Amino acid sequence: MYDIFNACIDGKLKNIKIRWSNQSACCIVLSSRGYPQSSQKDVPISGISDADLQKDVVVFHAATKKQDSGVATNGGRVLAVSATGKTLKYALNKAYKAVKKINFGGMQYRKDIGLRKKPSFV
Repeated sequence: MYDIFNACIDGKLKNIKIRWSNQSACCIVLSSRGYPQSSQKDVPISGISDADLQKDVVVFHAATKKQDSGVATNGGRVLAVSATGKTLKYALNKAYKAVKKINFGGMQYRKDIGLRKKPSFV
């Protein structure tokens, strides 16, 4: 993505070969208690590296900060757990499996990502 964005900035996108994947992708945002009205800070987070080690899963930091003991929350949208797979259902299963490895007090996330039903939070 870096090369693509730089090519856009430099007006040289025609010189970049872009390859697309046929895989499905999803992203589940882990937020702190009270989000979006408020958020908790300095709550220790565990399991990020375990989740990030899962095949086809990437954990993106958003509202996190380093502490002596590791990583802690630093706002509302704390982490984003992304996964890819042959189908959306397969990608979602991977993402939710990775989410279960992460823990912090007050952690909440939607359980209806990629589905067509009323939003629900955990």
